[in-house]
Amino acid sequence: MTLHTTRGIVLRIVKYGETSLIVTIYTELFGIQSFLVNGVRASSKKGAGKANHFQPGAILELIVYHNELKNLQRIKEFKWAHLYKNILFDVIVNSVALFMIELLQKTIKEPEANPDLFYFIEDALIHLDEAEPAVVANFPLFFASQLTNFFGFRISDEYNAQLPFLDLQEGAFVKDQPLHPYWLGEPYSQLASQFLKVMQPIELKEIRLNQEKRKILMNAYQTFYALHIQDFGTMKTLAVLQEVL
Repeated sequence: MTLHTTRGIVLRIVKYGETSLIVTIYTELFGIQSFLVNGVRASSKKGAGKANHFQPGAILELIVYHNELKNLQRIKEFKWAHLYKNILFDVIVNSVALFMIELLQKTIKEPEANPDLFYFIEDALIHLDEAEPAVVANFPLFFASQLTNFFGFRISDEYNAQLPFLDLQEGAFVKDQPLHPYWLGEPYSQLASQFLKVMQPIELKEIRLNQEKRKILMNAYQTFYALHIQDFGTMKTLAVLQEVL
């Protein structure tokens, strides 16, 4: 069993025994991994405050033991790799972050390294933490549309007046209304195209959406993911997000 230094993004926490946690972390070096972390929930001074590091979305600097033959790894040391200003404290920003984390839980299945995906998630979370309200409101749609690039079923952005329908089953803009029910027409197809064109989160404030349009687009993305990822199901954080936004 060898020691490695890696950054990691916390995805899920489960209490284990009296004082321990089982933490699912998306790591830079190994992809998704589960770790047994002892003593962090202890009422003693030693354990006090340590459990705060393991909150969904937290970006940590880790020294870990790694054994490919084991499902449960161990952490030797951990500390903050990035200190958030808003994600852990602001209700609206936290709701967006929890949506992003749930989407990752449902899409990342295999424990293989993908540094580009790690850097994308890390960058997105840091941008979200620093974003103004108009950007935060559109961030879930931006993240959901960009994340598909890493899973091989991205929507090809060829929207124009001759291709006004977004076929969610095919992941493409098409000329005629599809015969199945999984599609978006105007103005939603054009809005989806706008999100696909966004290069930097700051551009999100230019996309004006009311609550109804945002809800329809969010539901469409949930459908899109469910059509392309087995056992995707429905997202619990979506209802919360639609309330707070």
